Amino acid sequence: MITLRPLSQHPEKALRSLGWNWMLGEDTIPYLVQDTVVLNETEANAYYEAAGSLYDMLVEAGQHVIDNNLFRDMGIPDNLIDLIKASWEDDRHVHLYGRFDLAGGIGGEPVKLIEFNADTATCLPETAVVQWAHLRANGMDDALQFNTLYETLVGQFRYILEANSDLTPSLLLSAMRDYPEDDANVALLGEAAREAGFEVEFAFIDEVEFSAEEGIFMQESQHGHFVRFDFWFKLVPWEYIGWEEPELASILTTLVRNRRVVVLNPAYTLLFQSKYILKVLWDLYPYHPHLLQTERYALPHKRSVSKVLFGREGANVAILEKGGEALEKVEGEYDKQPRIYQEYVEFPQDAQGNSYQAGVFYAGEPCALGFRRGGRILDNTAQFVGHIVEG
Repeated sequence: MITLRPLSQHPEKALRSLGWNWMLGEDTIPYLVQDTVVLNETEANAYYEAAGSLYDMLVEAGQHVIDNNLFRDMGIPDNLIDLIKASWEDDRHVHLYGRFDLAGGIGGEPVKLIEFNADTATCLPETAVVQWAHLRANGMDDALQFNTLYETLVGQFRYILEANSDLTPSLLLSAMRDYPEDDANVALLGEAAREAGFEVEFAFIDEVEFSAEEGIFMQESQHGHFVRFDFWFKLVPWEYIGWEEPELASILTTLVRNRRVVVLNPAYTLLFQSKYILKVLWDLYPYHPHLLQTERYALPHKRSVSKVLFGREGANVAILEKGGEALEKVEGEYDKQPRIYQEYVEFPQDAQGNSYQAGVFYAGEPCALGFRRGGRILDNTAQFVGHIVEG
């Protein structure tokens, strides 16, 4: 059972000053709730240790996919395979960050992997800043959290600079237009990169210029000059680039191979992003305590969860009864994709019956925890809940 503590003071003033009005729920249910999840140290450590173990297992699973040429099973576009291999084989292409979505972990229940958001994970500002500010606004000790996300991101950016010392520390951050949540995530990454020593600029994806011979550019607004960047972070899914922008996929492959740019997150994170990796993990580590059985077919003797390979925010997820009948489902735009079927597990719940999914960020090491609250399927209506570690 999830234990909650109500917090009377909302960090609204701080959020507005940061431009994060999208978190205030003015037109929908409040995204940041006036509660915090109370954990003990054993529970917090369990999430930390599980994320570390799972990342090591994912690396083994990624190598297995490459060695056995499972890209088609993974649903990965053919035009990204060479780029995935190139970035995987070159240690200078560092995975900046990702987020594990986890069940269990409360009251001695084993931590179970739901999926890993390896490529374009969000919830950065609320995890790194807002839940910390929420404790401070209520006069609580803000050190009592499993939360070093910002500091660890700064360290990862520094490590990336050191690993790529032949390149200039110039970073272009990009996202799609009209997604203020994405803008807030990218803004936090930009601050961490600047602190690490990068010169940072931002441009929406439609403003970025790509040349297979010369690199990645943004046009400077003041004088109209084009500025080239040696590092590019894109909050744009790799599978979208492969499917919708094949010319860009080809250009990026050439640029990465010729050391004209380092792309963050690297293309190999698509190996972890595909939900077929959940089946690969189960095949490699059957009955591992952090894993749920995952197959190509609905499990005949237990409830399962049907997931498309590259769905996001709970879209096109369905909970199936033993015979395959849908008990609950969320519609979405990904319904034509192949599916995997993962053993169903209940999320921890509070006294009101709300479900809680733990999100643990990984940036070279596990570094932060936050919770999303909603129903049995957590979709884009889920709320964010911070936490405090006591005892």
